[in-house]
Amino acid sequence: MQLIITNSQFLLFLITILISMLIALILLAKPLLRYIVTRVTNDAMAKLLSDDYDQNLAELLPSLKRYSILNLLEMSLRAESGKIVGRPLGSPKHFFGYDNLMFSPRQMTKLSLPENAQIDMSVTIGPNAKKPLTIKIPLMIGAMSYGSGLSEEAKLALAKAAKAVQTAICSGEGPFLPEEPKEAGKFILQICRWSWGLRTDQEIASANMLEVQMGQGADLGTARIAAEELDGRARILGNLAPGEPAIALPAPPGVKTPEDWPMFMSNLRQRANGIPIALKIMATDRLEEELAVAVDLGFDAVVIDGSQGGSHATAPTKQDDFGITSFHSLIRARRYLKDTQISLIVAGGYFTPGQCLKALALGADAIYLGTVPLLALVHNQITKVTPWEPPTTLVYYTSPTKTLLDVDQATLSVANVLTSMVLEMEEAMRALGKSSLNELGPDDLVALDPLTADITGVKLVSDPLNNQK
Repeated sequence: MQLIITNSQFLLFLITILISMLIALILLAKPLLRYIVTRVTNDAMAKLLSDDYDQNLAELLPSLKRYSILNLLEMSLRAESGKIVGRPLGSPKHFFGYDNLMFSPRQMTKLSLPENAQIDMSVTIGPNAKKPLTIKIPLMIGAMSYGSGLSEEAKLALAKAAKAVQTAICSGEGPFLPEEPKEAGKFILQICRWSWGLRTDQEIASANMLEVQMGQGADLGTARIAAEELDGRARILGNLAPGEPAIALPAPPGVKTPEDWPMFMSNLRQRANGIPIALKIMATDRLEEELAVAVDLGFDAVVIDGSQGGSHATAPTKQDDFGITSFHSLIRARRYLKDTQISLIVAGGYFTPGQCLKALALGADAIYLGTVPLLALVHNQITKVTPWEPPTTLVYYTSPTKTLLDVDQATLSVANVLTSMVLEMEEAMRALGKSSLNELGPDDLVALDPLTADITGVKLVSDPLNNQK
């Protein structure tokens, strides 16, 4: 009798043989793998527990109790290049802040608002200017520069998101990207400390507010961008010659000494044509001294960036060891400006709706967000570069993967983040029985510790007499 084997039977036979071989290999490999792991582990433990410290990998452990893995990493980067380390996204330090402030709503003597109650979250910046800046929400997209920081794709996605939620976006200190104000709802243009910093009349005409940039939470003073790091279109828009590095100045072009400020502001006021002019500074312990100058010069708003603020590729020393916190600077600035019509915008380390709402209760008019929208840009897109590159390589100007960013998806993600944060803030406002940001104030807060109460002037939770107000 002739045996006939079909193709499917032969294929099934081969699969059976392969599965059997795989099972056999696993059964044989398991003891072998166990043996190898046991030998390696035993040898490693023996060395760790018997070798002298100077021949032992464990010598790092006592050192790492004194300084962190981040310190070790940045030491290695310095040893490798001999250059200033450019750390992205700000300091890893945890500064004193809003954690010991809590909202304190009434329940029996005042009812919360119904779910369908409309909450007015709009903000007017520079009310004394001829053309004040009005936005629908108190959260703005902070200064992230084109060319020296973000790619064109990232900047346009941020601008479109700002328009979607009816807020403002700041240009940052990079070269002017002409498409950005066209895509943005409200556009803030920085007058900055680079060779292109005075901006052209046409560029100023595209803005809804100007912002004179003297410092930020993680950086001030001079800096240099190598020619190869600012190439392509950004070089052209920055009016830099081929091979010319970009070098930051101590102040915007035209200000060589403090005595130059009045003439500078007079000229800028004429060019502004009625829109507000803000001053942006790093928050330091000399805050009142800086604010006195801002008041005398007639600024319509001040932007105070606390030490939690991030900045792309700035020195760790500036990020970790300069300035004072957003929390302290807000309290001091609001007290100094209380009898003026100067708007107060705060920035640096604001990541949650609760932090933002507490800052507004303590007197901020609006809040710049940087890290939140920056990271939201790459939401649902990080697999395009991970695990070999960090997600932010999708948004940096110098990154070869920047064109992989889906602008429409990035726009939606940023808009969603801002929308979600504002909705959460509105829900908190209803719980407090407040229908407008104008009704929110320090009396809606309680401090959990004496230090926070002393700094803010908010009533202390352990003092029942203060709660009778």
